[in-house]
Amino acid sequence: MTERTIELLIALVIYVISMSVLLAVVYHFLVYWHLSAFNFFMAGGVLFLVALGWGYLLTGILFAGHKQREDRLITLSKEILHELNIPLSTIHANTALLRRTLDDEATLKRLARIDDASLRLQKLYDTLVYAIRKEVQPIVKERFDVKDMVEERVAICQEQKRHRFALLLSSYEIEVDKIGFAQMLDNILGNAMKYAAKETLITISLNHDTLCIKDEGRGMTTLELLRVYERYFQENIEQEGKGIGLTLVKAYCDSENIEIRIDSKKNRGTKVCLVFT
Repeated sequence: MTERTIELLIALVIYVISMSVLLAVVYHFLVYWHLSAFNFFMAGGVLFLVALGWGYLLTGILFAGHKQREDRLITLSKEILHELNIPLSTIHANTALLRRTLDDEATLKRLARIDDASLRLQKLYDTLVYAIRKEVQPIVKERFDVKDMVEERVAICQEQKRHRFALLLSSYEIEVDKIGFAQMLDNILGNAMKYAAKETLITISLNHDTLCIKDEGRGMTTLELLRVYERYFQENIEQEGKGIGLTLVKAYCDSENIEIRIDSKKNRGTKVCLVFT
């Protein structure tokens, strides 16, 4: 049981006991003095206002500290995120400049690794910004064409020049949290690239209400498939990553009523399908 839950239970107990005592006192007073029905309703109205005021005061007392801590955390997070964005932009700009001035193959490969690392940092940065925004204000759903979104995210993946992509897409519009959808799609594409050898084909199809991403990677066993949504579970513990990608994907799909299906066979690849119900 969390600290917040315990505090809520304590507040509820205090509120119920105090209002029960007050109600008993008012009832005893009305019976003792043989007051009329009109006076009874007047007393009930006053009691209702007292209940609202007491509940508001009790809530304010209990959660004032939490609110202050949350406000400080949000402010601190925004400041840190702003500072993080500056070195990321500097890394991108300088690697691009160096790439234009160098022709040594070994050095260019090192620059490519720096670029890959900075892209991963950028994705983490975007994810953190998105998570904080969701806590501060509700995310507005947007209507967009999934085909356009897939083409945009694949174009970014193709910049890494690691895999071949085959796109078989038809237009299909949905109305969901667009930023969250992009991050969810990036996670699936990232897994397809991470667990498949370079130069292998990644096939993406969009047929009516179903989007499928299929790779030719190492695949998973039946046991691994059963645990694939577990937080921190990784099929290969030596593989880079923290094992939370598909957990986040599943959470997003559940929140947007998107059905996710995963079909995988060991050493034969994995196919992830999203059904927009």
